[in-house]
Amino acid sequence: MEFLVITGMSGAGKSQAMKVAEDMNYYCMDNLPPALLSKFAELCQESKKEIEKVAVVVDIRGGEFFSSLFTGLEELSNMGIGFKILFLDSADEVLIKRYKELRRPHPLAPDGSLIYGITEEREMLKEVKNNSNYILDTSKLTLGMLREEMAHILGEGGEKRNISVSITSFGFKHGILLDGDLIFDVRFIPNPYYISELKEHSGKTGDVKNYVFKWPQTNIFITKVIDMLEYLIPYYVVEGKTQLVVGIGCTGGFHRSVAMSERIAEILKSNGHRVIINHRDLKG
Repeated sequence: MEFLVITGMSGAGKSQAMKVAEDMNYYCMDNLPPALLSKFAELCQESKKEIEKVAVVVDIRGGEFFSSLFTGLEELSNMGIGFKILFLDSADEVLIKRYKELRRPHPLAPDGSLIYGITEEREMLKEVKNNSNYILDTSKLTLGMLREEMAHILGEGGEKRNISVSITSFGFKHGILLDGDLIFDVRFIPNPYYISELKEHSGKTGDVKNYVFKWPQTNIFITKVIDMLEYLIPYYVVEGKTQLVVGIGCTGGFHRSVAMSERIAEILKSNGHRVIINHRDLKG
């Protein structure tokens, strides 16, 4: 039996992950107390319907019962049932935004501040996260992207190359990309903003791309960035990193950084990498 434990930060998308697992033919159970993991596994084994894949969501909604998670996992091991832990995480500012949009209190701070509840939860989950097989940052993932990431993780080859590359354009005037692992500044490229017929068109349009890529330094830079990423990615994989965030910044995050991010993402995809592209400051 394949046994998947889905856990992680509140608001990081565990319910959506469970729905994806259901679509992948996992028999799912939400908010299962950890003490009942072995009992649930027994029921699945004894079921008349042959159940080959099981996924359970276990999180701090279990209150005091959550502390027995490792005991429950040890009981699974004693039964000869192998398990994997999928930990879902998101940046604090993303979690706060999601809670405010849903107007829900944090389970650890029903009458207090969201940031207090998030901080407490991170501390509680530190050991679980450190012992997880897969860590998936959902900060920039749509439901479709989440589905693709889980399909890769849980399908063939998930452990061989469990990393995705997030290419994010941004504008320095709006603040640096805080969650970037690698930041590249492309303000050395002539700015289309000062070309009247290009000023109002983003880096996703053909005319702006043609302008940005007509400069020799642009294409030399792209080659060097790709070479660096191809060199670094295998080492990040060895270290267990599941997502590499690469920031490409220009002045406003509208022209040069957008065009450059699109091209870098295109090349990485053609090289066989899983790529997520996000334009932080491009509206609409």
